[in-house]
Amino acid sequence: MSSSPDDWAGFSSGGEEQPTSFTKSSAVIDMSTVDDSSATSSFEDVHDELKEAKASESQKTPEAALLGGALSGGLGKVVVDQVWQSGSQQAKRILDIYGNIDLLRPYFDVEPNVLLQRVARSFVPVKSFSTPQKIPSELYGPLMTVLTLIAILLMSMKTSGTVLQQGTMMGTAFATCFGYWFGISGLMYFLAYICNAYITIVQCLSLLGYGMISHCIILAIGYFTHYGHTTFYILWGLIAGASAARIVTMLLSRTIAKSQRLLLCVIIAFFHMFFLLYLHFAYHHVVQGIMDATSDDIIDLPLPKEVNLSEEELLNSDSVVVN
Repeated sequence: MSSSPDDWAGFSSGGEEQPTSFTKSSAVIDMSTVDDSSATSSFEDVHDELKEAKASESQKTPEAALLGGALSGGLGKVVVDQVWQSGSQQAKRILDIYGNIDLLRPYFDVEPNVLLQRVARSFVPVKSFSTPQKIPSELYGPLMTVLTLIAILLMSMKTSGTVLQQGTMMGTAFATCFGYWFGISGLMYFLAYICNAYITIVQCLSLLGYGMISHCIILAIGYFTHYGHTTFYILWGLIAGASAARIVTMLLSRTIAKSQRLLLCVIIAFFHMFFLLYLHFAYHHVVQGIMDATSDDIIDLPLPKEVNLSEEELLNSDSVVVN
């Protein structure tokens, strides 16, 4: 398409528009010739255009909503699939961990001389709190302590005259000892987490397990000597108190704030001392009550005595009935 020089005549070399000469003409406009309907028609056209725009938007809105719903549904399905896959992978890893016994070997690999040293140190409180004391992450000694405590409870129940029936006594002993070990260790770990104490769950199990050696010693002495309550309270204050002091001082060395130290140590020491009181005074009665409640013995009721009547007495009774 060719352009004529007249099209570019309005621009000079300097880029400025040159003034053009206009002829003088009259500027008078006859308003009578203007149609008034032009303004109203323009507004009506704008109004119609707005209506059409709204109608088109309303038609597009359901389609957009359907498209967005499809996209969101597809996205939700993808997210659910990813969560399911990650959860299944984590479950497989956990099963592999628990299925591999080699992972538990370091917690039960301990030399006999080291084990004896840890048993002896379980009654010695820590004197320095400036540095955190080392707690062994070992479970062989605590596990053997719990099993020994179960055996002592079973022997004491047999000597007390309780009859073993349907495994109730053995199951109660296992549930009591392992429940205390796992339960108070979990409570210790929870309180340590709240009180900012640096200790792991395995260290809690190890610390509390070695502390239960005092319970085994006191109950074993009672089994062989049949001491009275006064002797028990003396042993309870000395042996169990020393074991509780060991646990408390180890926790003190690993806790920073003083008020948090007090809360953690008082709760753990209370449960440690109270559990021995329960085993000595109330455990036998609780087990006996459980066995009485779960026993299937039939209570023998006394039968009525037989009455031997003579023939004359029988005839007299028949005559009385006839009359």
